[in-house]
Amino acid sequence: MTGDDQAWVPEACTLPTVERPLRQAEFDQLFATALRGQQRLSPTELRWRLDQAAEATARDLTARETSCCSFFSFTFAPDGDAVRVDVRVPAARVDVLNALADRAAAGMAA
Repeated sequence: MTGDDQAWVPEACTLPTVERPLRQAEFDQLFATALRGQQRLSPTELRWRLDQAAEATARDLTARETSCCSFFSFTFAPDGDAVRVDVRVPAARVDVLNALADRAAAGMAA
């Protein structure tokens, strides 16, 4: 794993370093298999549209992510035949959101 792979993991993250590649792989799997769309709503907010079948996995993953990176806010809502997830960060963490959005876009394209 290169430093670029860890670009979206901020210093404030309390997840042990050894577990970070596993968490990253979980997000990569979610993006590759369930992400149907991504929209940037503002510099501090983006929206994902996920396959409904992945909702439980996404809820579990985002809850665990919030427990180690408490600045993230993930809000779920039904969206037709999908699930909408709004991801928010404070202005000081826009760089983390940018990196996460890039990773999601790359995973969706894979």
